[in-house]
Amino acid sequence: MSVDEIYEQGFEARCEGRYSEAKDCFNRVLQMQPGHANAAWQLGVVIGFEGDFDGSIAALEAVVKAHPSHLDSRYDLAMTQMMLGMQDEACANFNEILRQNPGHEKAKQQTVYC
Repeated sequence: MSVDEIYEQGFEARCEGRYSEAKDCFNRVLQMQPGHANAAWQLGVVIGFEGDFDGSIAALEAVVKAHPSHLDSRYDLAMTQMMLGMQDEACANFNEILRQNPGHEKAKQQTVYC
């Protein structure tokens, strides 16, 4: 299977709530292609879905640090931060998203809480 096929399999598993399978797929992708931003992002999301919010934040922060323009990971990081009461950090990420993409509707909606 190609990297893209394994990623898609993981994404489908994530969407269907099969988190263990999704994590396995995303980890396989990252073994094959360590810089795969989408696999790292989705892995961080799944970790959060499983209830490990500290792990999710750490994983998403790593994606944002390695790929500053990966706005999907930055948005999910900000949403997780907001959920955990880290309002200043979340607002900084929403504002960075809007700096990079002024038309980002979801980030615009969230800034009402900043």
